[in-house]
Amino acid sequence: MSQSFRRKWKDNDTMSSLNQEYQKYICRSRKSLKLYHRALQVMAGGVSHNLRYFAPYPCYLARAEGARFWDVDGNEYLDFWMGHYLNILGHTPEPILSALEKQVRQGIQWGIVHELQIELAEIVQRLIPSAEKVRFCCSGTEAVIYAQRLARASTSRQKFIKMEGSWHGAGTHSATIDNPDLSQGKRGGSCEDAIQNTILVRFNDVQQAIDRIREHADDLAAVIMEPILGEGGFIPAERKFLEAIREETNRAGALLIFDEIITGFRVGLSGAQGLYNIRPDLTTLGKILGGGMPIGAVVGRADIMELCSPTANLPEYKKTLIGGGTFSCAPLCMRAGIAMLRYLEENAQKIYPYLEAAGNQIRTGIEQAFARYGIAAKCTGIGSLFMTHFPKIKLEELKDSHTLAVDCDLEKREKELKIRLLNKGVFVMHGGGAISMAHTPADLAIALEKVEEVAKEMAEDQVGRRQAASCCLEEAVLKS
Repeated sequence: MSQSFRRKWKDNDTMSSLNQEYQKYICRSRKSLKLYHRALQVMAGGVSHNLRYFAPYPCYLARAEGARFWDVDGNEYLDFWMGHYLNILGHTPEPILSALEKQVRQGIQWGIVHELQIELAEIVQRLIPSAEKVRFCCSGTEAVIYAQRLARASTSRQKFIKMEGSWHGAGTHSATIDNPDLSQGKRGGSCEDAIQNTILVRFNDVQQAIDRIREHADDLAAVIMEPILGEGGFIPAERKFLEAIREETNRAGALLIFDEIITGFRVGLSGAQGLYNIRPDLTTLGKILGGGMPIGAVVGRADIMELCSPTANLPEYKKTLIGGGTFSCAPLCMRAGIAMLRYLEENAQKIYPYLEAAGNQIRTGIEQAFARYGIAAKCTGIGSLFMTHFPKIKLEELKDSHTLAVDCDLEKREKELKIRLLNKGVFVMHGGGAISMAHTPADLAIALEKVEEVAKEMAEDQVGRRQAASCCLEEAVLKS
């Protein structure tokens, strides 16, 4: 390892215990380190998705199956990242493999309409309450771009309200800063009109949401939101919050857009909108929808979706471009999506109760493990989703990302939890992840056992640091 590289990861955290964990990781992942050095020569930061980098360097996957993956060094990991939460059946599930093997022989990419896209759209229409019409694209980011474009065309307005701590992809009009109290400024490459036309609301703050919608009603195109914050902590919306936003957007003539790219088909067969029984005007979908293949979709009210129809008799200012991309409706994606949604629909009575029970078990188990060692920890989530946080103050619950960001020891603790679990063969992101049907009760028990070990280590390190600080203070007093 180069001296500059070694210095970089050590300087990022001066805690000796963490440096020891990094050293353990380096010793067991030499091949990954070599690959990372190669990656640095050809990609900025060595990655093409910043989320996939973690200190001191990412482990490189060799193969995956079920609830596990193996890196290039032969290390086995119990995986809770699950491909950005999309592998609800686990890695390489048989229904998807069979569908893809069949399709590869028939064609990989056609660029011409085919029956499979109709079939998948029909299933989406049947399962998602708001899906009167469907338009496929290639990613969740694209789906959000198109949903916002449809909202502006439908209302002839420009402004959007979004939630603090939300993530709606990397599109120019969705990747604005999401917490003004914590940001040092706008993101690099930000578009000024996007910033000026984006209004932030604190998640689950009913009165602030009502006030902002009324304040900007004359030029408000839509409220765009995740019913369950993703990157912002897997914090579920309170029903009264969603009901208030639905009522106020209707009154203002603005649209309500649900970003269900994570929650669609995961928290229930009909997504979060089915769970809450609240119907948005537009919904963005992705991840699970593609059965492991790249996909996005915007669905919603027929009158709004018709704005992108090539046959609609509309004035030019209402015609809305939704290109979809070269690979939209690629037959492999459609075939995998059909196989996934059919399997979920046919086995819903078995899948969703199991995932709910497993999620409750892991969330409760994580909090209890840390509590036994005197460490305050909150594990948020719903259904199969979970995320661990370390409050700086006593918190009964986490209701919004603002509290999470201000009152939780995010970066250091998440980093520590991740590297410690990684060295014990458990892979998490953001202090948690998503449970799949491939995770057995035995897997959950293993995960909680490893969390218990980590909690014990972290508690011992806390005691050690306090003792060391006390000794330093005594020495300073004696010397003075």
